[in-house]
Amino acid sequence: MILWNLSYFCRRFEEKQHGLMNINMMNIEEYREFCLSLGDVEEKLPFAKMPGGDSLLVFYVSGHTFCYCDLNELTVVVKCQTERIVELLDTADGVEPPDNHFNPKYWIGINLQTIDTELLKELTQNSYEIVKGKYSKKRK
Repeated sequence: MILWNLSYFCRRFEEKQHGLMNINMMNIEEYREFCLSLGDVEEKLPFAKMPGGDSLLVFYVSGHTFCYCDLNELTVVVKCQTERIVELLDTADGVEPPDNHFNPKYWIGINLQTIDTELLKELTQNSYEIVKGKYSKKRK
């Protein structure tokens, strides 16, 4: 279990959220709890020793990443099926291309301040299932 101060990040989320009209948003703590509820999930801060890396929370299933969560920028990056990415980028509020560090053919960025909670949960669970399906087969 990672010991870190969620209250700071929740307060930042609320400060950034102030004035926005989307009431169907999930805060950082709720999102973290959702990710952990998916089962056999580990959370780590693998980049904590790098400048700015202490705010990058990473979730793993079967030892592989399914979600990166930037606690400062209030963004998430998850895996997605290639055929869905273009449609999501064109139609879904809060879905954006990922940072330069990720292959946009397989990853999507999500803005936690503008995405609907149900879509966020669906995309996160989808990423979890992609990774779990791929790597649990290899372990058998």
